[in-house]
Amino acid sequence: MTAYNGPLHKMTLTTPTRYWNDSCSVQELEYAIARGATGATSNPVIVLNVLKKEMDLWRERIKQVIAENPTWHETLVAWQIYRELAVNGANILFPVYEREHSKWGRLSIQTDPAFYRTHDAILEQATIFGNLAPNMQVKIPATRAGISMVEEATYRGVNLNVTVSFTVPQVLAAAEAIERGLERRAAEGKAIATMSPVVTMMVGRTDDWMKVLVKRDGVDINPEYLEWCGVACFKKAYGIYQTRGYRAHLLSAAYRNFLHWTEFVGGNVTLTLPWEWQVKYNASEVNPAPRMDEPVNEEILDALYTKLSDFRRAYDEDGMTLEEFDTFGATVRTLRSFIEAWHNFVALIRDFMLPNPDVKTENKE
Repeated sequence: MTAYNGPLHKMTLTTPTRYWNDSCSVQELEYAIARGATGATSNPVIVLNVLKKEMDLWRERIKQVIAENPTWHETLVAWQIYRELAVNGANILFPVYEREHSKWGRLSIQTDPAFYRTHDAILEQATIFGNLAPNMQVKIPATRAGISMVEEATYRGVNLNVTVSFTVPQVLAAAEAIERGLERRAAEGKAIATMSPVVTMMVGRTDDWMKVLVKRDGVDINPEYLEWCGVACFKKAYGIYQTRGYRAHLLSAAYRNFLHWTEFVGGNVTLTLPWEWQVKYNASEVNPAPRMDEPVNEEILDALYTKLSDFRRAYDEDGMTLEEFDTFGATVRTLRSFIEAWHNFVALIRDFMLPNPDVKTENKE
């Protein structure tokens, strides 16, 4: 397919493990696709960074949308640009989508993070987003309201990426709901062959939360063990997915170290990698040998399980109830950062519509 022979490309050619680009950036997508990537993701944080990085590609389009819609407020303009950024990424991936027979080659677009409590709002936006492009995947949060709409959205034919998820209980609840949606479609003779629902575990953010707890509560534990929290949860979930035969595809995200790559190679999973980590991995001399089925060291796992109650909640199959998903520390931290990023995205659009008169900027006419 390409002339590239780096570790990530080798992984895609020699194992069932796939990888996606964790961004809809044109430059980053072209790099990733050339090295075997079969999809991409976006969220408010990512899209804000992409827009800042590639403003030269979007400046005139933002001005055009504002000029053509004189009654639109800044949030409407922001959503229009947000959607167009995602559709642009989907268009870049479309040849992959065709090559993969409509199964892969999708761009994940995230619903409004502020909707995390509202079933109907998430479902409505997910349905709209799912129709923006043939190869669009829609990200919804693994909150109580998010999980409650997964079955219906799947039944409607929306290819979901259930995210804002950090624990075994969350990814299992998502997989069960996806199964119910697929079964309803199949029972009515609706197509499911090209549907490719995925469930994300943000393994790096699982680690981040445990590190916050250790620092906050003064827990005495080997700091190197904290790099294994997300890995342990992801491996545990993968084993359950395989045993139960879930049709949803597990996806790891929020990369922090090499373990978040090397420990998952060989699994029938997807790794959604930020461009910076792709470059690091491809520059390494690591041989992407299968390690997914290798268990986490018992000493590490025992220490995490014994000393961190929130690790037990994240690791145990029944560690949390659906009602507890919204208040789990990693969920709260992530939702806050996504909502803040969306407000910053709107503020960036505001600078085009109402540029600060006290500051000389290139956005002024």
